[in-house]
Amino acid sequence: MIKIKNIYFLFFILITLLSVNNWTSLPVGNTFFWWGVQILFFITILSTRKSFFNKLNKKTIWSVNLFLAWMIICIIRACFFAENYWEWKNLVTTSFVLLLSLVVFVFMNPALNQFLLKRWFKFILPLFFLFVLFIRGDAYGHYLTLIILLLLVFPILSKKWKIRVLFFTLFTIVVSQSSRSNVIKFSVALLLGTSIYYFRTLFSIKVFNFFRLLFLIAPIVFFTLGVLGIFNVFKMSEYIEGDYTTKVKVDGEMREESLTTDTRTFLYMEVLTSALQNDYIFLGRTPARGNDSVAFGNVLSEELNTGKSERFANEVSILNIFTWTGLIGVILYFFIFYRASYLAINKSNNFFMKTIGLFVAFRWLFAWVEDFSRFDMSNIVLWMLISMCF
Repeated sequence: MIKIKNIYFLFFILITLLSVNNWTSLPVGNTFFWWGVQILFFITILSTRKSFFNKLNKKTIWSVNLFLAWMIICIIRACFFAENYWEWKNLVTTSFVLLLSLVVFVFMNPALNQFLLKRWFKFILPLFFLFVLFIRGDAYGHYLTLIILLLLVFPILSKKWKIRVLFFTLFTIVVSQSSRSNVIKFSVALLLGTSIYYFRTLFSIKVFNFFRLLFLIAPIVFFTLGVLGIFNVFKMSEYIEGDYTTKVKVDGEMREESLTTDTRTFLYMEVLTSALQNDYIFLGRTPARGNDSVAFGNVLSEELNTGKSERFANEVSILNIFTWTGLIGVILYFFIFYRASYLAINKSNNFFMKTIGLFVAFRWLFAWVEDFSRFDMSNIVLWMLISMCF
């Protein structure tokens, strides 16, 4: 068993490197190398799941099984829709992302999680001080994303680890302000981990469920209000006063960027318009294809020589799930977050599991704002948290 755990730890090391590969001056491997790593990762899960999965939980994860079944159907459908090299390449890359829920079958095992986390924090976290010399600001949060797990249990850490966790958290937030995704995830994890514990007398099960349902329902409500033209939550400059800017490097030059700039409305418009015009609302356009894009499509069409003005993936996770797997995929994805957060909050006797359940519900909300659809440590951590809830 220890050999199998060490194999998973090797994958943790490789996935950490993959997570920052887009922002490093020392890139590791190439596309086919990383495809090989991901294929071996899934083969390892399928071949060892019986060693880690408790059959008593078989009925608990019905939502994951339904989601996985639909993902497989969508991937098979894509084989009949892919028409060129880039669409086949997108199909392979996207399939790895959509199959990440397979990790539930091994990460539901507390002993494996403890083994992986203990060794990652002991051996891989210190190497950050070496990698920081070769990676750019956006990569810091991707490398350190496992810190989020400690933020959720921050109050019970030792003084030494509290200092370490705060250092890495503040480093990520301050140095990577332009990477709003990481800033928000780290900040929310710290807020939930501390406020819920120190004010735990106020957090009854009803309060937990109130915020859980708030996180789960809010994006659907805001989406409806936006579509109806009543209120657009992304136009923050209309209801947030003040100048919130940060400096970012673009093409080697430092430029000011407003943190309240609306960079999401046009993405929603393009994705929804594409789905309506091409009639793939319910089933999706398959993982081989993207959405028609006015902003990016023409450039991509010329660069890739596909003749199709499509963008294969967007910065908003839920838009990718919708484009690749349709409304059916979005609904099944929702059930996973709904069920996982419900079990953690209502069925666990562990106070910190309730906090984790609330953070999982928040990640559903955040999927409507950003959360890139990548095979990286950020999404591995998300599925690890979901596994813990189950």
